[in-house]
Amino acid sequence: MIEFHLDTRSGVAPYQQVVQQVRHALRLGLLEVGDQLPTVKEVVAALAINPNTVLKAYKELEHVGLVAARPGIGIFVTKTLTDDSLAAHGPLRQDLRRWLSRARRAGLDEESIEALFRDVVRSSSAEGAA
Repeated sequence: MIEFHLDTRSGVAPYQQVVQQVRHALRLGLLEVGDQLPTVKEVVAALAINPNTVLKAYKELEHVGLVAARPGIGIFVTKTLTDDSLAAHGPLRQDLRRWLSRARRAGLDEESIEALFRDVVRSSSAEGAA
């Protein structure tokens, strides 16, 4: 089962962080069709957020067809975001792990690593669009 976390410094609304984490888990195959999401009560207890925040996230996921509510039972994954090339990501994942090890040895903390990664992704996307 997925465990949510919130980054209060990200500037991203808590409900949107929950949505992003579910989408991420679906894309990486960490959640599969039929898996149950944590109950609203469980998420509220774990994250200390308003139940309406969790409900809003789950409603958005339901609206785009990724999950479905089964009244009295819970919220279940109905669609995945993985593609057939997920298995081919293994070598890329290994390369990224090696790069992360080098970045940590160079003294970068997690926040710096994420900032550097996002900057490179944005700049390479901008180059590709030009």
